[in-house]
Amino acid sequence: MEQEGITKAEWEIMRVIWTQHSSTSREIGELLKDKLAWQPSTVKTLLNRLVEKDFLQTEKVGKSFIYTAKISEEDSTQLMSHEVSQKLCAKKIPQLLAYLIAENDLTLGDIINLQEQLENKKAEAVTAIACNCVKRGDACQC
Repeated sequence: MEQEGITKAEWEIMRVIWTQHSSTSREIGELLKDKLAWQPSTVKTLLNRLVEKDFLQTEKVGKSFIYTAKISEEDSTQLMSHEVSQKLCAKKIPQLLAYLIAENDLTLGDIINLQEQLENKKAEAVTAIACNCVKRGDACQC
């Protein structure tokens, strides 16, 4: 599924819809009002963008529109991870992973899962990571 990335504000909307499973613009506005103080028009604009980007579908029920996700939170996380990895030099990915591990809370189960993933990855380990930067002379500092 190839989709245009979404903004930080759009992520806020998606997180509400994933939690609620479906929602109206009014419900989303109410849930986010203390955190973001958005006007109803802002919520509707963001919802329309997410529909255009094919992240949401909408159904008219009476006078309201009900919004539901067309993509799961897990699939969105994978898309975001792919997008981030495409923006960085391949040599910087291990540094990003180390940063994410250091800066975020993890359960013991999360840590065990990460250890298993790393153990499995050993079989595919390379001797060096190839730089994937666009080079112009000696511009790349990897």
